[in-house]
Amino acid sequence: QVQLVNSGGGSVQAGGSLRLSCAVSGNTADRSYMGWFRQAPGKEREGVVFINPYDRPTYADSVKGRFTIYQDNARDNLYLQMNSLKPDDTAIYYCAADRINYGFWPQYRYWGQGTQVTVSS
Repeated sequence: QVQLVNSGGGSVQAGGSLRLSCAVSGNTADRSYMGWFRQAPGKEREGVVFINPYDRPTYADSVKGRFTIYQDNARDNLYLQMNSLKPDDTAIYYCAADRINYGFWPQYRYWGQGTQVTVSS
């Protein structure tokens, strides 16, 4: 079992920054692969970035150069630093984890509760 707790969302003007956090606990193997997803109203959940122990993070084209994923050394906290935010980034953001590498496919077994990010123009 893995537990994920999201925090750090909020409202910001376009061009601003936010940092999202995901506190992670539970079986280490079951959280080998982790990622951030988002879901805007009326849209499907989409992958933002995913990370694994063996390679560099993979970012969606829409956030490359603006968002950065990182973890603490113990891999107990996952962060998403979001800079140069745009109104199109408005969504509920979720962290996710699994022992299988699902990449941007939203089939991860474990999910955080989500946190709202609102970017105004």
